[in-house]
This record gives sequence, structure tokens and C-alpha cells, in this order.
Amino acid sequence: MKKAVAGAVAAAVLAACGGSAVTPLLTLDGKPAVVVAHRGASGYLPEETVEAYAKAIELGADAIEPDVVSTKDGVLIARHDPNLAFSTDVAQHPEFSARKRKLSVDGEVQEGWFASDFTLAEIKTLGGISTDAERPQQFNGQYKIATIQEVIDMIKKSGRNIAIYPETKNPTFHRQQGLPLEDKLLAMLAAAGWTERDSPVFIQSFEPGSLKYMRSKGSRLKMVQLIDADDVDLKTGALTYAAPYDKPFDWAQAGDKRLFSDMVTPAGLAEIKTYADGIGPWKRYIVSVKGAVDINGDGKVNDADTTTMEPTTLVADAHKAGLFVHPYTFRNEKRRLASNYKGDPVLEYKHFFALGVDGVFSDFADTALAARAEYLKEAGR
Repeated sequence: MKKAVAGAVAAAVLAACGGSAVTPLLTLDGKPAVVVAHRGASGYLPEETVEAYAKAIELGADAIEPDVVSTKDGVLIARHDPNLAFSTDVAQHPEFSARKRKLSVDGEVQEGWFASDFTLAEIKTLGGISTDAERPQQFNGQYKIATIQEVIDMIKKSGRNIAIYPETKNPTFHRQQGLPLEDKLLAMLAAAGWTERDSPVFIQSFEPGSLKYMRSKGSRLKMVQLIDADDVDLKTGALTYAAPYDKPFDWAQAGDKRLFSDMVTPAGLAEIKTYADGIGPWKRYIVSVKGAVDINGDGKVNDADTTTMEPTTLVADAHKAGLFVHPYTFRNEKRRLASNYKGDPVLEYKHFFALGVDGVFSDFADTALAARAEYLKEAGR
């Protein structure tokens, strides 16, 4: 009897130490977390360009994410923002100088050039640029903006079972412009043969109304409710909420007083389950950070000066509600990693994998895949 007990204890210790015993995965379906290439291989090349998506496929991503906005002539393209000033070289095109104007996007007045003022032919004359000044700039202007159809075609051509993970971007804004996104997106996915829950598709949005609309049209595709916040109070680790990152814009339009934080309560998760299959929360909802002092002496206070806090119960709560969890966004730069990750992004991924997340959005899919392989090996898989 004593030997049997000792053997059981030894097996438990072996499993805890990453020995040969198999550690169960805490994901909703018990399978390894999926790696989503956030805006393509955006850590290496200008985001949401044809080349960035090709690179993401080459790196082996399980899914590739295009944000969906519309051109003036109703073509769906991959851009994170309707305002082309943020991610293209439109400012370097004098032929479009007269198109610059101010426009309210989700209640925020922006100045720039907007996709809804350009035809696809005109947008195809623009080049994508890096949206991070500390990332490679030598490719700026060289690569063209991808259409959603081009992304679908690239997935088909790859011959791999890669999922497409489109986000309806600013759907209320697009409806206000007379360029609604949802029906066109569903039609394109249907034309590709993707209509069922087991199709290689996840559709995400920050606006519940966009997902509910697609459900009302009979879509059985997997839907994901994105959950945002404005920032973290580094003194306390508490998430902060300020417009337009405090609540979905369709809630703001409807006078709904709730915030994104209400979505992560048991009641909020239960409501999401009525129209979606999963949540895509900002990763700080799962592991927040605090530390408002420049501990590394580089003259800046950023994530590298913080330490992680105890994880919340969000992953377990979502799983209890039957929702998978795909947090965003994971990046390699040391300035974006809490100090206890020691500048190694793999440690951050493994932290989240151990908490049972079902997928991760990453600017560096290759790093995420390597971290997953290492984590699975340590789990005896």
C-alpha cells in the first residue's frame, strides 16, 4: 500500500516537473491552442498586404487574420483601419491630396484618407507601411493591400487546412457609409464552400450587433466576440476604460451604459454564448501587469518595467460557459514583455498555454508555434 501511494506521488511530481507523464491540456476541447497570424506576418512585413499573408502561411500559422473594411465601390479589403493614413503611403500620393478630410469613426473624429472614398483600383496603387516605428521600415510602400478574396484564394492555393479569421471592422461606421460588410463577407465565404460550424472560419467583431446580424441570416460559422479596454493602470493593474475603447460602438449608439468589462462577468459570458462560440479578449483580462516605475532605466515606462499579476478566472469562466478563449495580441519585442518573462516571448506564450487558452493572436506566428511545440513537449505530448 505504501509503495503504491509513493508511486502515485512520484508520478504526480514527475508530471508537475514536465516529466514523461502526460499533462492534460486545459483548453475547452482538450486540443493544443491554435496560432492565429495577426494581420498576417505583421511582425516582419507591412500588415495585411499580400506578402504579409503569404509569409504567415509560409511560417505555418493555423489561421490568418484579415480585418475587413470596404472600398467606395463595395470591395472588401484587408485593413485594420478605415483611415488609410495609419497603414499606407497614401500621404505620399499627391494625386490623392484633395481626398484628405475629417471623418467620425466610432465617435472619434479622425483626419486622413478613408477607404470608403477610394475605389479598389485606386487603393491598389497604394503601398502598405509598418505601423510600428521600431519594426523594419525597408519594405514600406513595396507591397499592395490585399483583398479578402485574395486572402481566401491564398488559403485555397496553399493546400493546407488554414483557417481564415476575418474581423468585421467598424461595422456600424460602414453601415453609416452605406457600405455594410456582413452580407458580402458571408457570400464570399459561402462561395469558397465555407458555411458550416466546422468550416475553417472564425468571424470576429467588437460589435455584438454584427455577429447577431450574421446569426440572424442563418450563418452557422464560428463567431467570436472581441473584448477591449483602453489601457492598464500600472499602479494597480486595473484595466481602464475610455472612449472609443470602453464599449462596443453599437452599444454606445444605443445608449447602453455597460462597458466591455461587463462582458467578462458570468452573466456577460452567458449572453455572449447565445450568439457566439468564443471570446477574443485583450490578454490583460487574463493576466494583467503593474509597475509604474522605469526599473530598467531606459527612460520609458512600458511593459518591460512591469511584473505580471495573478491570473484572473476568465479562461475557466468562459470554458464553464462553453466559450473558447483566443486572447490578443502577442508580440516579440522586449518592451512589450513583462519583466518576469526576462525578454523571452516564449515564456509569455507558455504562461498563457498553461492557463488553458484555446488560441493566441500573434504578430510573430513562428515564435508562437515554437513556444507551443516546446510547451507540448514539456507536457509529454
